[in-house]
Amino acid sequence: MQLLDRLLRQRETRRRRLRVRASPHGMQAAALLRSPSALAQLSEDDAVTVVAYMQLRRFSRGEAIVREGDDASGGQGFMALVVEGEVTVESQLMHRAQPLTVNVLGPGEVLGEMALLDGDARSASCTASTDGVLAMLQRESLQMLMEEEPVTAGRLLAAVGYRLSLRLRELEAKYKVYDSLVASLQAEVARPARR
Repeated sequence: MQLLDRLLRQRETRRRRLRVRASPHGMQAAALLRSPSALAQLSEDDAVTVVAYMQLRRFSRGEAIVREGDDASGGQGFMALVVEGEVTVESQLMHRAQPLTVNVLGPGEVLGEMALLDGDARSASCTASTDGVLAMLQRESLQMLMEEEPVTAGRLLAAVGYRLSLRLRELEAKYKVYDSLVASLQAEVARPARR
């Protein structure tokens, strides 16, 4: 029975891959998933397999894709690849009335990696700057990928982990710059006023 289940899953995975290869948006998404701004460590076959588990979704300018603080468990836990268009990433800071624009993402960039992995609250809001298309990998689809294609799922998770580690290193470098700026400002404020 287990052998039959495995054969049926493999057959379904082959069908999914063929649908991706036959779809212009699917192959575009697979190529973008391998771009340096996304998950460049994936092979073409791995990217096609991952895209086979993703859903394409159109979005309109001004549409909220995710909101900071929203629960990312269940159906709200997903990672998205921008296939077409742009998405603005914003974060609300306590000392600002307006959100701070953190980034503007374009084709080949991903959002929501942390929510895909941990299902915790969203750390930023993402709003469509233009009309466009996202390829979304839901947490449930990731679970299916892990069961049906464990090697590809392992490579995907390693690529996501690598991407997150790069972002942490970038943040660490920014914190050092901010710390230096704060120290300079404190030294300037502490100087006696000149007459």
